[in-house]
Amino acid sequence: MTILDALGYLDEIPICTSYVIDGEITTDFPNPVKVERAKPVYEELPGWKCSISGARTFTELPQNAQFYVRRIEELIEVPIKWVSVGPEREAMISI
Repeated sequence: MTILDALGYLDEIPICTSYVIDGEITTDFPNPVKVERAKPVYEELPGWKCSISGARTFTELPQNAQFYVRRIEELIEVPIKWVSVGPEREAMISI
């Protein structure tokens, strides 16, 4: 996961979890024919409102940042192994 540090200014972070197309809910990205009719459904997660660029371990991240990463893992059903918190090479956190 890249650029996690760029979200630090947000009070809440929206995550698109599904789409409503013609009254039906789908978690699949709409095909090009239906994409203009698709209305995204968002889950709002609390932000962390601080800089995380100095974190070098997952546990050094604010609790809300950790929750955000874990929630993304749940939604995509794939473990996240690396999180970047800045542009420097050392700003990669191994989870």
